[in-house]
Amino acid sequence: MIKLNVIDLEKSEYTGGKSTLCPGCGHDQVSNVIIQAAWENGIPPEGIAKMSGIGCSSKTPAYFFGKSHGFNTVHGRMPSVTTGANMVNKTLSFIAVTGDGDTASIGIGQFVHAIRRNLDMVYIIENNGVYGLTKGQYSATVEKGSRKKKGEANAQPPIDLCAMAINLGCSFVARSFSGSKKQLTALVRAAMGHHGMAVIDVISPCVTFSNNDESYKSYNYVKANDEVLHLLDYIPHFTPMEEVDIPEGEYEDIQMFDGSTLRLETIGSDHDPSDAMSALMAIHQAERENRHVTGLLYYEAGLQTADEVLGLTEAPLSGLSEAEMRPSRQSLDDVNAAFRVA
Repeated sequence: MIKLNVIDLEKSEYTGGKSTLCPGCGHDQVSNVIIQAAWENGIPPEGIAKMSGIGCSSKTPAYFFGKSHGFNTVHGRMPSVTTGANMVNKTLSFIAVTGDGDTASIGIGQFVHAIRRNLDMVYIIENNGVYGLTKGQYSATVEKGSRKKKGEANAQPPIDLCAMAINLGCSFVARSFSGSKKQLTALVRAAMGHHGMAVIDVISPCVTFSNNDESYKSYNYVKANDEVLHLLDYIPHFTPMEEVDIPEGEYEDIQMFDGSTLRLETIGSDHDPSDAMSALMAIHQAERENRHVTGLLYYEAGLQTADEVLGLTEAPLSGLSEAEMRPSRQSLDDVNAAFRVA
């Protein structure tokens, strides 16, 4: 029997082409999670716009959502193209996949302003610390002292994209690991239900250039040095709460914009995802100890998105007729009159 989601589609409706990445690449696991998350959330494939830049990570939208809209942009320019598309048709669900080079190097200015505007999108960073397409140079996110399979250890301090996003006021910031399927799936599902910009930094080991134990972003290193803040469960608005298993211990329910719930069960030390200072302290403490902290780092509801700040019409601009888009003669006269000096 074929299993269908809430809108009566089987999961094959969300798949794409065959991956051409290296066998075992963490990016393929992220693609599988994105497929699973969108299918479980019941998002129509034709209502999705998948966006990317340049790099191994930015090839991955070819491997999922074969029936969705898609745009592979110039290197580092994905946020501005997404901004334009979002302003024209805000009814689409924008899901962007990018890399540490695309975001933390050539595209860092675009990343900053997308957060500043609170663009309504899911922004997934597949972070492996190397430029895989140009044969494995260190990227701007790799920790100082981390070593690839060949060559000298990295001598430059890293840029932490989660800390940057929190400092810039991003309303949903999380970090996960491509090898933690359950945690990553819950975070991606929650991000898809978030109203505003959701940034998920996914540590995704590069099996070709840096999946050795001396690399801080290798599979073995992350598994041995991962501090998980909490266990997560995502409960969509169409699933009754009484059908969901209650986790053990202390937990917190975070209500999402669409009526869904993100349930956090605390493990280890307490972490308050509504406190930006707590999130930054967790990130910096982990960095000092050469560890990775994963989970929902920060969440804030109710911030206006870019289209709301601009006061765009409820109907998407792409659906307005020429007559509706053209200002009346009287409105033009009023605008011109406002510029005249008495």
